[in-house]
Amino acid sequence: MPILKLAQLEEQYVTPKHSTAFGRLITGEQVELGILRYRAGTGAEPHAHPQEQIFVILKGRMRISMGREVAEIGPGEAALMPPNVTHSVAALEDSEVISCKSVIGGVGHKI
Repeated sequence: MPILKLAQLEEQYVTPKHSTAFGRLITGEQVELGILRYRAGTGAEPHAHPQEQIFVILKGRMRISMGREVAEIGPGEAALMPPNVTHSVAALEDSEVISCKSVIGGVGHKI
């Protein structure tokens, strides 16, 4: 049974092509979990991917855009990004999030 100590996982820029997300990833065969941080004023540019994604705010506030919809969410709130739907995020404050994606073709967050 794999037990992971989060503090021992390497922190990294997760998707530097699209995002400023910085943190740790835990990758399984079918799902990948990211514990990520965004500094105020940073985020992820509009993009889409075949993975479904769940984005949970632990602290801070984020603006989430999906298609034509825009919402601001904070601690205790989450967004569900369907596959292949263009979305973006913007940190309104320094923020910490959990991001969970399905793994497709061996790829999760590192698209």
